[in-house]
Amino acid sequence: MSDNKSQATTWTGVQAYTLAVVCLLLGVAGGWFIRGSQSPAAPAANVESAVPANVNAQPTPEQMRKMADTQAAPLLEQLKSNANDPQLLGKIGNIYYDVQDYATAISYYLRALNIQPADADVRTDLATAYWYTGNPDSAIQEFNKALSYAPNKANTLFNLGVVQWQGKMDIKSAVATWQKLLATNPNYENKDRVKQLIAEAEKHTNVKPGTAAKPLSN
Repeated sequence: MSDNKSQATTWTGVQAYTLAVVCLLLGVAGGWFIRGSQSPAAPAANVESAVPANVNAQPTPEQMRKMADTQAAPLLEQLKSNANDPQLLGKIGNIYYDVQDYATAISYYLRALNIQPADADVRTDLATAYWYTGNPDSAIQEFNKALSYAPNKANTLFNLGVVQWQGKMDIKSAVATWQKLLATNPNYENKDRVKQLIAEAEKHTNVKPGTAAKPLSN
């Protein structure tokens, strides 16, 4: 998750903490994707143990959007005088991505990439947002664009393999992508998970490409 530290004066500590915890929980619950500039998420148990008893860790989508709007407000104010700052646009996109408002996140990611197209982190997040909106083809296209700038980027390869499998049931391509990840990133901290994904995917080798995959189990 990107580090978005700027907050409005009305953004309370409890609100900020709640949103941060919820975003982590959503990331773990979403299951499999890794943000462009992020290491694999912490185990869910670690996140849940950090939630105070008096904090509601499951606000409504409306509450989450309101908190995101509040957190984004100072960045949007900065954007008024610096409309072509790709880092700023990417941070705003991250805020909305984290509360699952993927359409809004996509709009800011596209603006950032229009200015700085070679940012593989933002393009990876754009691709993942496309996946979450039910568009695996655009997701794969953007992952491949990201890899054209950073061919061995581990998190992009990880996510691409997931979409090739779960979105297209293209086992051959998914396994090849993950094998490339392992070959080019021998110290990748999540390599055991990648090996597990390869083993799971290979169980579906007889399924016709384009068929929806059976959901992964946690």
